[in-house]
Amino acid sequence: MTIPDRVTSGWIATLANDRLMSVESHLHSEFVTEDTHERKRRGDSYALLQGPAALVNAWLRWQMVSNEARSRGLLVRHLM
Repeated sequence: MTIPDRVTSGWIATLANDRLMSVESHLHSEFVTEDTHERKRRGDSYALLQGPAALVNAWLRWQMVSNEARSRGLLVRHLM
């Protein structure tokens, strides 16, 4: 699975539903990894959008794909 560094709405539109769900799951996992690391590092001073670029980019990439999945009426569940 090749996911571009810069996720765009045009690229997302090319994905079939099953592929979109796969990409969403992968990007969610990347975001959770970055988020967990930053929460441990920052503790009480954690703020998502004030975090390092890797965290903010992981969130943005996942959020764009997640929003498209929801707009298509797809139910996404993450195992944690």
